[in-house]
Formats: sequence, structure tokens, C-alpha cells
Amino acid sequence: MIQQVETPPDAVDKVYARSLFEVIEARGGREALESVAAELDDLVELGRANPRLREFLGSMIIATDRRERSLRVIFEGKISEMVLNLMLLLNRKGRSERFFRVARAFDEMLQEKFGRVEVDVYTRFALENEQLEGVRDAVQKALNREPVVYTYRDTSMIGGMKIRVGDMLLDASVSTRLRKLRERLKVEGSAEMRSRFERAVED
Repeated sequence: MIQQVETPPDAVDKVYARSLFEVIEARGGREALESVAAELDDLVELGRANPRLREFLGSMIIATDRRERSLRVIFEGKISEMVLNLMLLLNRKGRSERFFRVARAFDEMLQEKFGRVEVDVYTRFALENEQLEGVRDAVQKALNREPVVYTYRDTSMIGGMKIRVGDMLLDASVSTRLRKLRERLKVEGSAEMRSRFERAVED
């Protein structure tokens, strides 16, 4: 699926994700972690498909108690108690808008725990399956880990590809290459002008 570009989890998101991860791991081990990760992923997909849900969680004008009541009406009995409690905790702390990033951070921790690595691929247009397989193969060979590839659509790109693995970004986009070329021409052009001036003076 091609998804829109999203803000990656920050340090605060990872604190919440780590707390949830440790509690679930202590209670149910890998099976419980996989189950919660799948549930969080479903909610992330729900948020992508329903912008109003993201607006609801991120709204600064909705009172905390009103949002909690709504969250209970919408999700109670439909999602696990652990995940609902996470949503309610974030709401009480005034951080409901972080839910989807916390979910992403949780998934990243799961991949790290079990020898997988998340790879974010940003392109202007959808990639062919062969191109995706090429990315997977390259990451697997480089890191010796199983890559889990997520594709995102970035309409600001002219072409090419940006690949993020954790905190590492490989930018092979056309716009970046053009910028570097302009910078190179500017530097080399200035050097060439100086050289021509020096030769002219010497002559």
C-alpha cells in the first residue's frame, strides 16, 4: 500500500511504547507482543483511512473527559484493554495525537526484538514489485536482518527514492541529486573563474 508521509516517532513516543512493550512482554511473551502489534497496526490503518479519527485525537478544543467518553464508546469491547488503556493514558496526559506514533514505535521495537528491521521507502510514484524486492534484498544483505518494508508517497519529490532504516536516511531522490549538482557547479564554477583570472594576470 502507498501511504502518505508521516512524522516518525520521537523520544517521548518511544517512552510510552517501551512501557507498553515491557508490560506486555512480561505478561504474555512473544505471542502477546505480536497480537498487540497487529492490533495497533489495524488502528494505524484505520487512522490513515479515516482522517477524522486523527483530527479527533489531535484536536485541542475537545475536553479530556469528553474525549475519554468518546474513546470508550468507540473502542471499548472492540480492542484489547491494554491498547484502550494506552489511548486513555495519552488522552489524560494531553498527548492523544501521539497515539499513532507510539504504535509505530512499538512496532519498531518488536521488529528489533525478533531480528527484523523496518524500512521506509519514499517515492513520488508507486514502486513495481521488482523494485521493492530489490530494496529488500539490498537491506537484508547490508544488515543481515529481515526487512519489513513500508512504502510512502511523497509528492514533493521529483523522482528517485529515499530510504530510511532507523535513524539512517539514504537520499537518492532526484531533487537531492540536483541540489548537490548545483552546489558542486557553484563551487567548481567559482574555482574555474579564479583559475581563469589568475592565468589572465600571469599572461
